Amino acid sequence: MCNNNNSNECRCISEILTVINILQDNAECNEACLDTCDRGFLGCSASTMGCNTRPIMLYTCCGNGTPWSMPTTKENVVCGTEGVTCSSVFRVEKVDGCCATFRVLANNPDTAEAATIPYVATNSFFTMNLNCVCSLRCLQDTFVECV
Repeated sequence: MCNNNNSNECRCISEILTVINILQDNAECNEACLDTCDRGFLGCSASTMGCNTRPIMLYTCCGNGTPWSMPTTKENVVCGTEGVTCSSVFRVEKVDGCCATFRVLANNPDTAEAATIPYVATNSFFTMNLNCVCSLRCLQDTFVECV
């Protein structure tokens, strides 16, 4: 998949991200299936209300098992630099063929609220060529304000 310009190579990741994006847009569905990334509803069950995000982690072909990480701000900074806050948890916002736009999610700084709402939305976005993604990991569905 890596370094391959064949546009059909990204279909697996692209299709899963498209499902997640549709679910997040609709925020409820009455279909039951396994607890997988392409599960047909958000939350613990098809009747769960309140979840609007399926947070994901992305793994690139050259990342050696380390999740992709991006800054939580729009400032021109680099992850790994002292004082720069980065996150490897994202919300898919748009899928267009082998191209997807993601919002960076940050850990909720309100420790009293973090148990039920673990992430907050940032205003940091990035677009990725899905040919560079070899796997994704879905985290527990949750509610994220302002998305």
